[in-house]
Amino acid sequence: MGVSVFLCFVFCFSSVRVLAQTSPVFACDVRTNPNLGSFGFCNTTLGIKDRVADLVKRLTLQEKIGFLVNAAGSVNRLGIPKYEWWSEALHGVSYYGHGTHFSSVVPGATSFPQVILTAASFNASLFEAIGRVVSTEARAMYNVGLAGLTYWSPNINILRDPRWGRGQETPGEDPLLSSKYGAGYVKGLQQSDDGNPNGLKVAACCKHYTAYDLENWKGTDRYHFNAVVTKQDLDDTFQPPFKSCVLDGNVASVMCSYNQVNGKPTCADPDLLAGVIRGEWKLNGYIVSDCDSVEKLYNSQHYTKTPEEAVAKSILAGLDLNCGSFLGHYTEAAVKGGLLVESDIDKAISNNFATLMRLGFFDGNPSKGPYGKLGPKDVCTQENQELAREAARQGMVLLKNMKGSLPLSPTTIKTLAVIGPNANVTKTMIGNYEGTPCKYTTPLQGLTASVATTYQLGCSNVACNSADIDNAKKIAASADATVLVMGVDQSIEKETLDRVDLLLPGQQPLLITEVAKVAKGPVILVIMSGGGFDITFAKSDSKVTSILWVGYPGEAGGAAIADVVFGYYNPSGRLPMTWYPQSYVDKVPMTNMKMRPDPANGYPGRTYRFYTGDTVYSFGDGLSYSTFNHQLVKPPKLVSFPLEEDHVCRSSDCKSIDAFEQRCQNSSFDIHMKVRNTGLMSGSHTVFLFSSPPSVHNSPQKHLINFEKVFLNGRGEAMVRFKVDVCKDLSVSDEVGSRKVALGEHVLHVGTLKHSLTIRI
Repeated sequence: MGVSVFLCFVFCFSSVRVLAQTSPVFACDVRTNPNLGSFGFCNTTLGIKDRVADLVKRLTLQEKIGFLVNAAGSVNRLGIPKYEWWSEALHGVSYYGHGTHFSSVVPGATSFPQVILTAASFNASLFEAIGRVVSTEARAMYNVGLAGLTYWSPNINILRDPRWGRGQETPGEDPLLSSKYGAGYVKGLQQSDDGNPNGLKVAACCKHYTAYDLENWKGTDRYHFNAVVTKQDLDDTFQPPFKSCVLDGNVASVMCSYNQVNGKPTCADPDLLAGVIRGEWKLNGYIVSDCDSVEKLYNSQHYTKTPEEAVAKSILAGLDLNCGSFLGHYTEAAVKGGLLVESDIDKAISNNFATLMRLGFFDGNPSKGPYGKLGPKDVCTQENQELAREAARQGMVLLKNMKGSLPLSPTTIKTLAVIGPNANVTKTMIGNYEGTPCKYTTPLQGLTASVATTYQLGCSNVACNSADIDNAKKIAASADATVLVMGVDQSIEKETLDRVDLLLPGQQPLLITEVAKVAKGPVILVIMSGGGFDITFAKSDSKVTSILWVGYPGEAGGAAIADVVFGYYNPSGRLPMTWYPQSYVDKVPMTNMKMRPDPANGYPGRTYRFYTGDTVYSFGDGLSYSTFNHQLVKPPKLVSFPLEEDHVCRSSDCKSIDAFEQRCQNSSFDIHMKVRNTGLMSGSHTVFLFSSPPSVHNSPQKHLINFEKVFLNGRGEAMVRFKVDVCKDLSVSDEVGSRKVALGEHVLHVGTLKHSLTIRI
């Protein structure tokens, strides 16, 4: 979203008191206006298509244009109130966007961890559970006039580069994890409670389509950036989460991005919008622009000569709704100038109206609907707040743990030194696209609930231009253990702000090292951040006995940190992104979109799937207080792929064959594995199934094909079963973006186990 987000922040709070006093007005409320019952679009016994057609035919051109923008106008003669499309729910109901506000009626909503930490749980059922809670709280707020029904979340862009300021909002660098997160969270938000398969609890939106992952790096900003992307990278890295969002999640909306892809603004690209989203994937919903994207493609990118042409190209490409006012200003002139016909407008607003129909927006007062009994009592419930704490616990990643360090014993630790600029923060914990939380538990508060603490800030802020090292050392030298809560906040990484390096800011490394030197007991380094850091100095320092990454852990972050530190919870999070060394950013410009390495010029590639260099920590890294082992149970060694008798590969040597639907039927097999907790402490464990395909078509060196989170008691075991679809899971994208099944040896990885599997015709 653009600058208007931040203006809204001020507006929302300044106007909240007034808005909260206004009784909500609902479309087609025949109880207050019986005359509305004569309108077909208010008749709930008709199908959505017929209701939409009835509404569209009643509108003038000017009224229709009013429904092309996020601040949709009212039509009093038809009993249609104003509607604000722009609401956000990235990790809880947010005050970003103009559609949602907090007041004395609902002062806050449950603030879950920032997405990157939730993704680190690798728990698909958790993704959906959070979505269900968020949609319940959103509906409760809608019923009292404080929220909308359309939420422009989740952000499922791939975390391609560790410097990206918005990486915190995403599920990380892996296409499969991002796909499962997106589809799961969307289902949680959208699936109706009344069993209506076409109904929507709220409408989600997967964004930012596509290949969007740069804010403002060394003078190149998102409004002017042309992402040059190969067909291969588009198919196997950038598009899969969006495809899954539509096909598996049945998302109600996709948002096109600010950037260009290969010279075309995404919001004006008919191949990407009408061709792929609407055509190939059959989106049941609407396509919306990022805020002011259409204005940007005209004013910043100079893609068209006139604003009317920008409007026409966007609508004809498949855009249905403009976040911003650009379509409101220039669409009528585009029609009068012959660039559009009125039926083009009808098509766009029909998609918008159909979404509102599915939400029950045109069904009158929601009190009689499936969510009519929801209200303020259903927001910030104890159960919801406990889920926020549980989500934070599940995502936290233990990166280092020397013997005798974690977990700390709350009975033997008499004094705990707590140090660092993030040790007693509140708002930092909830990241961006946040809402007002139910309450906060800071790290200091969470730790102090179990043991006596002494506290020093260490640095006045995360920039840490100067550090109060002496006082920090003093309390560490006399305490039984020391917890350093370091990292960054939105002043270092956020929307519109990319990082330029991968180092902890300012004197943070010096403070950590000096405190560790004199500390009497174990030293636990807690990193609060969205992105990864080069913390090689701490990883290799024997005096830093444990390292825990906690993302931006949400409203209950401090309690969750204490749960892990004191062993009330056995950590099970795994990194959803690679932590690169600082040397990486010297070799790789953010503007280079290529995923695959290029040995000729020393380009090392991106993400664990292609990166060939050294790492500080790798994708999937994470420790537990237990140890787990895996045993494959009779895995197949050979898979024969059916092929037509006259296929060319029967008579010539082929390295791969096309993966298309007819051929792929019945091409799956099962992988069974026994997982055992060899430790005494109960805990969850994520089982990863990776595949290394044969070296054809510049295929990934390794890619995740499935994962499962299992809970095991101490000394307990469980059987995990993965169904592997050869065409879906073991195929690769060729140089022109077509899916191929590579013939030959594929190596399956589970933990330290490797199993060779041959695919042949």
